[in-house]
Amino acid sequence: MRTAIIGGGISGLATAFLLRQKQPDWTVHVYEREAQPGGTMRSVHQDGFIFERGSNGYLDNKPATGELVRAAGAEHLLLRSNDAARIRYVYTDAIHRLPDGPGAFLKTKLLTLGGKLRVAREFWIKPRQSDEEETLKSFGDRRLGPQFTDVFLNAMSAGIFGSTPEQLSVNAAFPLVVKLEREHGGLFRGMLAKRKKEAGPGGVLMSFVGGVSSFVDHLAGLMGDDLRLSASVTALDLADGRWRLQGISDEAPYDNVVLATPAYVSADLLRSVDAGLAGQLEHINYSPISVVGFGYHKLTHPLNGFGLLTTASAGLDILGVLWDSAIFGDRAPEGSKSVRVMIGGQRNPELALKEPDELVEIARRGVQQTMGITETPDTTFVQPWPRGIPNYRVGHLALVENLFQSADQLPGLFLNCNAYRGIGVNDCVEQSGKCVDRMLERAGAEVS
Repeated sequence: MRTAIIGGGISGLATAFLLRQKQPDWTVHVYEREAQPGGTMRSVHQDGFIFERGSNGYLDNKPATGELVRAAGAEHLLLRSNDAARIRYVYTDAIHRLPDGPGAFLKTKLLTLGGKLRVAREFWIKPRQSDEEETLKSFGDRRLGPQFTDVFLNAMSAGIFGSTPEQLSVNAAFPLVVKLEREHGGLFRGMLAKRKKEAGPGGVLMSFVGGVSSFVDHLAGLMGDDLRLSASVTALDLADGRWRLQGISDEAPYDNVVLATPAYVSADLLRSVDAGLAGQLEHINYSPISVVGFGYHKLTHPLNGFGLLTTASAGLDILGVLWDSAIFGDRAPEGSKSVRVMIGGQRNPELALKEPDELVEIARRGVQQTMGITETPDTTFVQPWPRGIPNYRVGHLALVENLFQSADQLPGLFLNCNAYRGIGVNDCVEQSGKCVDRMLERAGAEVS
């Protein structure tokens, strides 16, 4: 059985590794158009600093990525985040520490007394009866009050999705939150029940020595010659139940094709095979976002924490600042410090598309306004992503269900990337395992 995986990011590499584990006799080739694997999950080493182009790691409270790391023999690369990473901040009219317990919540100035009392009422709010998708704003206003939504949920949606509560489907973006309401009648009831059932912390942020590229390169190395870099597949052809890759010469047809590419790339690849499916894929929306990194050899700010997120009401041009060198000790040379600034998203999409020098100026102004940093950085890193993070709008769940049903009508076709059922590293790895299981089920193969 011959399988082609298009896309050498974490979804493609994880799918290839897990498939070869279960079916070592299958031929598995991964095609990546860039000269390096990883996609957005790539580290840049610059002047002694390490800047991530995208994600900086994963939480260990879900098993998928940790199991993949162990199975791939990469445990020696693991890097635990510093304890300071548990301290987080939100900027509204000033910088405030995010409360991490009931006592801190009562003292925080992020909400008025009325806002706190409205949050406390959540325990008595009846659960929603409808199963229809709703926005994160609707969910937050209904259960916790508009003030909580405008501060906490606005900052959270910017930090995770580069989006806004009005733009996100709570069902698609935060399914576990919806599950708490559905199964326990409310968030507080659900969290109390979960705490009794699952005693322990909520997870530690993990990364890899030298940046996330260390693990990506480790997985890529296990592929050997079956990973084809700088290999740009331009389109797919389907004939007699088998797939040919246009743009790639001298390859026999494949029984299976896994599109581990962004939804809009998958649409282009499939257009000549199934225009309807391609059109559905184009309905998945992406948020533009740019990352600006600063490295300082001398910085007076202590950077004691994970970083900060801003709210829309703050009226600033940045979404947040990650204090990278405080999170992971190897991200800056000894005695130096580094941060990454996030710009754009659904809040200010046009800002993410500015020229690099303009992005640097926006970022410098942002760290001064939020953190009081006036020092000139010794090194600067800029990474724009015109279509950076999938934006799960209301209707996303139905759209994805239809997409997968349509894909199932084509022999040996599988969709697998962060555009469908979770954007995080854990989500990508978990969905890669499910993709492999679907492939084996459809092939009628026995798992070895």
